[in-house]
Amino acid sequence: MPQKTKAPVPASARKPARAAAAGVDAAQAKAGKAPASPAQAKPSKGVSRKAAAPLPATGRAKAAALAAPPKPAPRRRAVANAEAAAYGRTLAAWSHAEIVEAFTRFEAADPEPKGELEHSDPFTLLVAVVLSAQATDAGVNKATRGLFAAASTPAAMAALGEEGIARHIRTLGLFKGKAKNVAELSRLLLARHGGQVPHDREALEALPGVGRKTANVVLNIAFGEPTIAVDTHLFRVANRTGLAPGATPLAVEEGLEARIPDRFKLHAHHWLILHGRYICKARQPECRRCLIADLCRWPEKII
Repeated sequence: MPQKTKAPVPASARKPARAAAAGVDAAQAKAGKAPASPAQAKPSKGVSRKAAAPLPATGRAKAAALAAPPKPAPRRRAVANAEAAAYGRTLAAWSHAEIVEAFTRFEAADPEPKGELEHSDPFTLLVAVVLSAQATDAGVNKATRGLFAAASTPAAMAALGEEGIARHIRTLGLFKGKAKNVAELSRLLLARHGGQVPHDREALEALPGVGRKTANVVLNIAFGEPTIAVDTHLFRVANRTGLAPGATPLAVEEGLEARIPDRFKLHAHHWLILHGRYICKARQPECRRCLIADLCRWPEKII
């Protein structure tokens, strides 16, 4: 009995199969799945094993570089601050009367402004401010509640050590470096200052993780000095409004020191920081709620 032979499949019948395969690839791409690559399939008879071999190390590095996602755009706050500094150079300076009027309004609205970092003494304040770099006050407070319960003095903090501190502040950015700084500054406070936070700018800035802004915050809040700590919010407000334009935080600080009347200086940086944090925000400033909108020189304000 003769054997049956399969008839060859005509080309017209093969086209739908190819189309279906293409449709699967398209569906996979739409769903976020990559279609199978030739390297994942077994090499066909006509393809040499060399062609299917994995890429050498240099080739893999190049492929990874090509496939890597693009670098993220700069943070909006940084962009807003840069724009504010650029505007500041072109704005007319405030008169003395306008400066007095602005701070009189701030004082009437909030006579005793407070910083938002939780602390109980100069040491816990110092640690909280060191931890606040590139972090929100709310995030720092959440981390320091457990940290200060475990160690609230330089001696206890030094005994807790770098790893112990790190366990409490893992939720903060750059927590390993911050833990190292807090452990070392605690040790130095014991070795150089009898376990006390020094009431001296130079001595404060000699401690790990303590820069000019941190020293100004500690001198102001812990010791009642009329210093002005320029953070990212204050920098933006001073430049946007024209109150004290400057290309750097130090330039803004010096401008404010020279222009703000002495009777307002103790609370000046709190008023301006809180104003920048909640009203003159980087992304969407709330000009309609602004106490000093009529004095502000910023050309893009929306009233």
